[in-house]
Formats: sequence, C-alpha cells, structure tokens
Amino acid sequence: MFSMYVEMIRIRFLMMLAYRVNYYSGIAVYSINIGAYYFLWNAIYGDKVTMGGLTALQMVTYVSISWMARAFYFNNIDQEMAQEVKEGKVAIELIRPYHYLATKIMQAMGEGIFRFLFFSLPGMIIITFIFPIQYPSGFSIWGWYGISLLFSFFINTQINLITGLLTFFFYNNEGIMRAKRVLVDLFSGLILPISLYPEWAQAILNYLPFQAISYLPGMIFTGGIQGEQIFLSLGQQFLWILLLWIPIGMLWWQAKKNLVIQGG
Repeated sequence: MFSMYVEMIRIRFLMMLAYRVNYYSGIAVYSINIGAYYFLWNAIYGDKVTMGGLTALQMVTYVSISWMARAFYFNNIDQEMAQEVKEGKVAIELIRPYHYLATKIMQAMGEGIFRFLFFSLPGMIIITFIFPIQYPSGFSIWGWYGISLLFSFFINTQINLITGLLTFFFYNNEGIMRAKRVLVDLFSGLILPISLYPEWAQAILNYLPFQAISYLPGMIFTGGIQGEQIFLSLGQQFLWILLLWIPIGMLWWQAKKNLVIQGG
C-alpha cells in the first residue's frame, strides 16, 4: 500500500516535469515581486535599525525566502477536487483501492518536490546574485528550517483539503477558494510579517493556523526566532497539523454520506 502512494508522488513529479518550462517564467515573476519588496522595505526602513524585530537585511531575506518557500508548499489540490466533484469523477475515485484524501496529499507532495527542485532552489540562487541575502551560519538552523518548511507544506495542504471538501456541499466553491488564497497569503505573513501587525491582530492570528505556513519558517531562517523559541514554533506547527485533521475528518465523513454528483 505504501509503495502505491510513493508511486503517486513519482507520477505527479513526472507530470510536472513535462511542463517544467512554464515554471521558469514563474521564477522571473517571483524575482520581480521580491525586487519590488526590496525597494519598498528599504524605503520604509530609512534610518531605522530594526522593525518588528528584523533588520533591513533580515527583512529582505525574510521576503525572499518566504516567496521561494511558497513555490514549494503551494498546490491546487482544492481546485482539482472541485473539478472532480463537478464532473462526477470523484465517484470513480472513491471506489478505487486507495484513500482519496491520501492520494491528494501524495499528488501535492510530488508537485511540491518538483517545485522545490525546479523553482525554489534555482530561484534562490538567482535572487542571491541580485539582492543581499543573509543565510543562516549554523547547520542546525538549516535543519530546523527544513523541518518547519515541511510542516508548512502539510498545513497548507490540509487547508486546501478543507476548501476542496467544501465542494461536496456547495458544488461551486470558486469564491471560497479565491478567498482562501488571499487569506493564506495575507495572514500567513507572506505579504507582511506578523510581528508588524497590531497587537490585537497578532493575538487573533495566534489562534489561527496561517502564520505556521510562512511566518514561522521565515523567522527561523532569518534568525528572528532563536533558541528555545524554535522548538516552540515547531511544536506549534505540529499541533496545527494534528488539529486540522479534525475538521478534515468530519467533512470527509459527511461528504461521503451526502455525496451528490452534478451531471452524472
């Protein structure tokens, strides 16, 4: 059974590999985004030494690593699930000898591995020659960041599973998926580090999973989170991975009970 899911990762990776040229333009787009943030934050900082616990150099590094990390954890499995429900293909998927949600996670993993190798890594190399980036000096920080980035992938994928499962009930949740994408980018700290939000907003976001997607990994990488705080951040991410399975399980159980296929 395990080998079957590993094969799903390989198949999705090969599918993405066939269209790898399309992602080279994505590197250019992300580089332009990072460049815009670079000049913006330099103008905002001015003569200030730190803002939100980050120096200007750390902020540029945070923005760069966060956008390139997004290329790894980003996936469209919620849109795929919505399309399968609308076209009635999900009925066939449900009778096959594997778990439907596990299949989606494996497909997302294959896509993530492809994006990491052909988007994130080349993108960071290119960005390094254009903008000043402060890389971690200690090997352990790279290891903790790698674990944190993997956790962020699972949390983002779980949120996509939730929005995808909502299609079983609303049949057309395009608006929900668009809203989800905006909320994730905004509240995860991708656009603005959480430490720069008002205190009341930070207090609210502490009870939401979004900051565990981008903000916590980015702060570990830049040194904004150090020592014992790293383990607390990793523990927070792992806790969200466990908690998000609760709504996923409830939605999946109800979706199988009330499955109605449109057009088939």
